[in-house]
Amino acid sequence: MTAVGHLWNRVTDRVRSAGRGRGAPPAIAALDIGTEYAKALVVGVERDDEGRLVGVVRGSGRQRQGLAHMQSGTVSDIDAVVANCRIAMDQARAEAGRRPMAAVIGIAGELVKGTTSVSTHRRDDPRRPLDDAELERLVTRAQQHGLREAEERIRWESGVDRLDVRLVHAAIVEMRIDGYPVSNPIGFTGAQVELHLFNAFAPMVHLGALQSVANALELELLGVIAEPYAVATCLDPGELGDAGAVFVDIGGGTTDVALVRGGGISGTKMLALGGRAFTKGLVERLGVSFADAERTKVTEAETNADAAEVLLEDARIWRDGVELMIGELAGEDLLPGRILLCGGGADLPQVRTALDEDEWWGRLPFARRPKIRALGPDEVVGLRDATARLLTRQDVTPLALAHQALILDAGASAVDRAMRGVVRELGL
Repeated sequence: MTAVGHLWNRVTDRVRSAGRGRGAPPAIAALDIGTEYAKALVVGVERDDEGRLVGVVRGSGRQRQGLAHMQSGTVSDIDAVVANCRIAMDQARAEAGRRPMAAVIGIAGELVKGTTSVSTHRRDDPRRPLDDAELERLVTRAQQHGLREAEERIRWESGVDRLDVRLVHAAIVEMRIDGYPVSNPIGFTGAQVELHLFNAFAPMVHLGALQSVANALELELLGVIAEPYAVATCLDPGELGDAGAVFVDIGGGTTDVALVRGGGISGTKMLALGGRAFTKGLVERLGVSFADAERTKVTEAETNADAAEVLLEDARIWRDGVELMIGELAGEDLLPGRILLCGGGADLPQVRTALDEDEWWGRLPFARRPKIRALGPDEVVGLRDATARLLTRQDVTPLALAHQALILDAGASAVDRAMRGVVRELGL
């Protein structure tokens, strides 16, 4: 059975056991709590004309956040954010005509650390088939090592010595037994197991805030997903191939950068500069209100010469930060030849102008000038938008989270069970 099929059964059982929604198709929610907007989707798991299970977006909603509600992609006023999320979710529920009982929530912010590490383990008995319990032990050992490294880095960057850091999200990118790639290691024999693990870690204070939002909305929290991971895995694998790409998601408070190459995600970085920083630049240098600056940025970015000059200066500063993030992710290895943009900031002309300039990419290990293009919401795989209203770059991230909701299948395979067990142990 597919992951969507398992999810169909799980959500249907949950709805029926709750005694409501009888006969209605099951639904789940995806919640993108951004700095500028809280965005909610209600996704139905339905059968198409050929009897196949698909994800269909039946409702969407959004609510603008206040200036003090979010800071650099993280919640700073829980009550206000809950109120905004409730408005967005109520809009999505009303349009969908059904009430989801479970949700995934995206997490971002400069203290969210995501990286893929390689862990190699020698087995005591190479002739014994690997089972679920051994796989979970191997994964737990690797994750605990990654957690210690993340704790040290986040504490150093935040300046807080006793910061409680938790595992947010984990995924196995690649597995090998004695050098042989496997998608499911259960039942294989061999002496050496190699795991390529993507781990995202964040301070507990951020995770607790998201759990509070889910509780207030009366939603079971299926998972907290690192948003750059969701975006980097939302395309058809055939679209990326082995060459991969650099994903840049320009949100209101942060810019998320993810590197995908060799068929897997190598790591993610968060830059604490997003669309709100461009607006503040206009406020400071043009002497206008924040509301007027936001309107100028959105509607006059090309026609207002003074504003365009300020925005281009800030876009170059932003690009320098993105260059640093990409360089840290690349190390000494060659980078993919594509940069894929999404988020509201991807529509700002000055961002594209800054990226089209020559100097910056020549300082990075690109073989040639990278091809740069913006992603559209219709490129997110596995979903159909029945609302016909998800048309902008801002909609890519919530759709990517909805895609992750469809494949978050508790217990669909031994690998999934192992990863879920470790996230429960080291996470919330």
